[in-house]
Amino acid sequence: MIHRRTLGLLLAAPAIAQAQAPWPTRPLRMICPFAAGGSADASARMAADALTQVLGQPVIVDNRPGGGATIGAQVVARATPDGLTLLYGTPGPQIVNPHLMRSVPYDPEKDFAPISGFKRAPNLLAVNPGVPANSVAELIAYARANPGKLSFASSGIGSSSHLAGEMLKFMAQIDILHVPYRGTGPALTDLLSGTVSMALDTLSILLPPARAGNLRALGVTTPVRSTLAPDLPALAETLPGFDAAPFNYIATTAGTPPAVIARLNAAVVGILNDPAFRARMEGLGEEPTPSTPEELAATIRVESARWKQVIEAAGIRVE
Repeated sequence: MIHRRTLGLLLAAPAIAQAQAPWPTRPLRMICPFAAGGSADASARMAADALTQVLGQPVIVDNRPGGGATIGAQVVARATPDGLTLLYGTPGPQIVNPHLMRSVPYDPEKDFAPISGFKRAPNLLAVNPGVPANSVAELIAYARANPGKLSFASSGIGSSSHLAGEMLKFMAQIDILHVPYRGTGPALTDLLSGTVSMALDTLSILLPPARAGNLRALGVTTPVRSTLAPDLPALAETLPGFDAAPFNYIATTAGTPPAVIARLNAAVVGILNDPAFRARMEGLGEEPTPSTPEELAATIRVESARWKQVIEAAGIRVE
């Protein structure tokens, strides 16, 4: 008769062997929940190319747009928990969609395993030169004295530029009109022409026309001044606690073995700490944000609670 302890070891042997085997032994998929050609897609491809070199297996970007990023996130939530299916996460899947939408097709807390933060892309508050304000404080004072006169452009309802504008309205207690566009390009065109008064959008897009004198840059949306534009104040210097810099991260399917999570975390953090990779990101107006899985989980919880307050105050709903 086989001793009970011996039987237990025999039953556990396949799992032990699997845990000790080299990983990965097959290609990985990185799900980007947006169409090819956008900012998230470009960042996902940067990450995938670098991870391919580090992990020794191809990391293939799989674009799954639609549903405000919920379609792609659902693919990861339902994948086999082996670490071979990654999510290039933006604020949508776990942070804002649960508050913007009546329901999402996954559990935003329980269906994903955090790996590491990836980047923050600071937004810039820029106004048309016709707006009589040279600082955030002056802008707020003018808006309070002229309720409803100013407007802000966004790249669409529920976008990071929309939510940043709503955070400004909420924290400054001002009445400014939201004007949604189908993308940053047309929003920028109308901002330059003066059709709309201001925008809080990607620093790398708004800063060049501001440096050229076609817009007036008032501040960045990171909690402190950005190393990408150190001469510009943070909005938080006028509105303490203001933070509206879109946060991106890497996650995988819940239930993935801890050893695999650790391997992926080491790979992502190593990439983000590489001087050449960091310089490339900073050249695009992005700040690398490597973290532990535990730090990423905490950041997602904090970001979710913060944006919930703004979304509910503004009454935003995306169907």
